[in-house]
Amino acid sequence: MLLNDDGTPFGQAPKATVHTDAPALHLAFSCHAFDPRGQVLLTRRTLTKATWPGVWTNSFGGHPLPGEDPIVSIHRRAKTELGMEIVDIRLILPNFRYRAADATGILENEACPVFRAVAATEPDSNPDEVLQWHIADPRDVA
Repeated sequence: MLLNDDGTPFGQAPKATVHTDAPALHLAFSCHAFDPRGQVLLTRRTLTKATWPGVWTNSFGGHPLPGEDPIVSIHRRAKTELGMEIVDIRLILPNFRYRAADATGILENEACPVFRAVAATEPDSNPDEVLQWHIADPRDVA
């Protein structure tokens, strides 16, 4: 979903066209999944990803499909990227927004609310999405 500078939706565009050297502001999300003991799941993006290849990051993220409820999108991406079910999804940072370039020069310009969830199953990562994953104590993550 494309957004005006004030965050108002105004249209749609394919993901490939919003991650370029001049990206339009668009909606995404980020999710940090925790196990029942409070340990956080970190993932390393596969080397074939168009943006941020090989980078260690949050548990997973993505872009809602047109008309898709954000919670449905979060469940969909948890299953697609990590083959796992999640529960207890909570919005923890509703107004996070960033513009950043990865090492290849591709820019992201995203309104990216941040969520927290609890992993209901163990990860079984998709090799097209995730190169590695690691469970960490949040105090050890800098």
